[in-house]
Amino acid sequence: ENGPRLLVVAEQSKIFSHRGGNVTLPCKFYHEHTSTAGSGTHKIRVKWTKLTYDYLKEVDVFVAMGHHRKSYGSYQGRVSLRESSENDASLVITNIRLEDYGRYKCEVIEGLEDDTAVVTLNLEGVVFPYSPRLGRYNLNFHEAQRVCAEQDSVMASFDQLYDAWRSGLDWCNAGWLSDGSVQYPITKPREPCGGRNTVPGVRNYGFWDKDKSRYDVFCFTSNFNGRFYYLIHPTKLTYYEAVQACLKDGSQIAKVGQIFAAWKLLGYDRCDAGWLADGSVRYPISRPRKRCSPSEAAVRFVGFPDKKHKLYGVYCFRAYN
Repeated sequence: ENGPRLLVVAEQSKIFSHRGGNVTLPCKFYHEHTSTAGSGTHKIRVKWTKLTYDYLKEVDVFVAMGHHRKSYGSYQGRVSLRESSENDASLVITNIRLEDYGRYKCEVIEGLEDDTAVVTLNLEGVVFPYSPRLGRYNLNFHEAQRVCAEQDSVMASFDQLYDAWRSGLDWCNAGWLSDGSVQYPITKPREPCGGRNTVPGVRNYGFWDKDKSRYDVFCFTSNFNGRFYYLIHPTKLTYYEAVQACLKDGSQIAKVGQIFAAWKLLGYDRCDAGWLADGSVRYPISRPRKRCSPSEAAVRFVGFPDKKHKLYGVYCFRAYN
């Protein structure tokens, strides 16, 4: 009872990285009033977990005790301890994935003593609203998860949507977020979007039935390991011709998440409307100008045209090995 108390400290509470990168989540442990890392009477156990929106649940990431090491789930083969010193419990994550975003808990246990620290892993990326060909408010929560994955993205968190709103995202349709809530960001209050006299902000519809309730979805994507480009082709194409043209060029037809990532993170700018994998037609404008989104930088949405008869260009994506 009178021995030195175990303390666990994270030197930084937030760490920023990007998809495909490597990152170290800092965590060190000490004994109060001493300079030693451990008392030597008990083995040190280090456990990393990922916190979820349900605070009663945690996802196991990594456990270390003595020479024993174990990683879990999608983290297998991608996590290890840095161990730059005897009191270093920092977690190294390699080949970061979109779903790695979130809050991590470092717990150090020695005998009957334990302490924890929490570190947030933020990813550079872009939030975009998505509704399917059927139109607005047609996705339950599980379908929303799936369509984000199909578009090279994951469902956005509230923090990611809030950051996007602070950066100017304005969207009047309510969409699912990863915690099961339904929200939408308004920077320009107006009558159809909560009223003209309301203050700008992220409007919260609350939590709804994940099976029965239907809304749009906000997706999040980060940079990609590949090349996004508009295919120069002698003629305009139907959707099916566009798919084949990308394949013939050694690529695949691009996904919605890829056009948003190229626009936001690489400054991609092209005034030509082109097919994407979901059957939509869009084009990315980083430099607003006459006839090309004169009022704002945006990924312009043309619609879901008839795949068999309407003719457009196509955006392709070639992954790097």
